[in-house]
Amino acid sequence: MKKASLLIGALVAMSALAASNSWAADKPVIGLVMKSLANPFYKTMVDGAQAYEAERGDFVLKAVGMQSETDVDTQLTAIDSMITQQVDAIIIIPGDSRALVPPLKRALDDNIQVIDMLTPLDPKAMQDAGIDIGYYGPDDREATKLVGDVLAKKLGPGGKVVVLEGAPGVENAVNRKQGFVDAIEEGKLALLASQTAYWETEQANTVFTNMLAAYPDVQGVMAANDSMAIGAIKAIEAAGKTGQIQVVGFDNLDAVQPFLKDGKLLATLDMFAAQQAVKAIDLALASLETKTPLKGWVKGEVKLITAADAK
Repeated sequence: MKKASLLIGALVAMSALAASNSWAADKPVIGLVMKSLANPFYKTMVDGAQAYEAERGDFVLKAVGMQSETDVDTQLTAIDSMITQQVDAIIIIPGDSRALVPPLKRALDDNIQVIDMLTPLDPKAMQDAGIDIGYYGPDDREATKLVGDVLAKKLGPGGKVVVLEGAPGVENAVNRKQGFVDAIEEGKLALLASQTAYWETEQANTVFTNMLAAYPDVQGVMAANDSMAIGAIKAIEAAGKTGQIQVVGFDNLDAVQPFLKDGKLLATLDMFAAQQAVKAIDLALASLETKTPLKGWVKGEVKLITAADAK
């Protein structure tokens, strides 16, 4: 309950901050619709965006976060609110790759620029809606294969692994799982089980504890984000199997740096969270200046992180 209260407090504070901004006529208003601020990756991202707003001083930022990774209703409400308030552009990290398409179409119909960031919207849903929203983010499949390859090399052919997936219905969760599967197939690993833990640490702890009971000979865990990797590491520690099971993650959170240093986390992937929203804001401002919507895919930078790179 304490964690939930703190998060709700943070959301209220952000809303108050946005409401306190005077929306000068000469300053474009950028709406940033985030995923859960309980995830340090997104908290780092919004901190970077707010610092950039203060640094530039030529746009107004209106940031909103979800209470959990599956709290799509908050995103739906936020988009409707931003349409009503006539922001100039919306940057969205969709909590659901299909459910967010209709409200984003309404935004486009109201001449609001829209940029999809980090989590691709479903191509068929966009096609059915008759829209084409530009995307900024990494190649998740390619990136998770980089991390998966590290585990495959460590275990060797025949190594027994499980996958902790992101939330169902989200394109980057699908792509990250496929990247792991690519590494598994190429490295000739044995996939014992693959199950969602909804991007959450506690969910991952529970899911992997159950996997460990079902597959006591598991040798490796591929987690689609660091929050879930932490949950798996905690389950491994509780089972007294530290050092016997290798774990890889994705995001390069500050919280996993000690695990990288002591070998509890074999590898992760840095997507440079603090700069993600900054780049997307630049893309949005450029679109507004040129009156040309972003089209296609602008690829984001990633970097494989191992113990040698730990902060």
